Amino acid sequence: QVQLVESGGGLVQAGGSLRLSCAASGIIFSINNMGWYRQAPGKQRELVASISFDTTTSYADSVKGRFTISRDNAKNTVYLQMTSLNPEDTAVYYCNTRVRMYDYWGRGTQVTVSS
Repeated sequence: QVQLVESGGGLVQAGGSLRLSCAASGIIFSINNMGWYRQAPGKQRELVASISFDTTTSYADSVKGRFTISRDNAKNTVYLQMTSLNPEDTAVYYCNTRVRMYDYWGRGTQVTVSS
């Protein structure tokens, strides 16, 4: 079955950096588009960044220039490098992929940015 496992979250001061990882199994990773979403308390889940099978990337306006999504097909892993973090980036970050019109999600990793 499809499994997505996120890691790398934590507590960081404003201006700091974190790198999130998402290890995927149960899919042909190299042909799947991957995405990072986040959900802050009381808010809807939002798309942060995505990377297609051919490494085309897109970003939410709020993170452009600060976050970088990448993938390593040999490791079946997608990354989210986050820099210049601010308290508004505090959220649970989720990894996502879609297989045959069905969305799969990881359990999420908490990112907390203190001011």
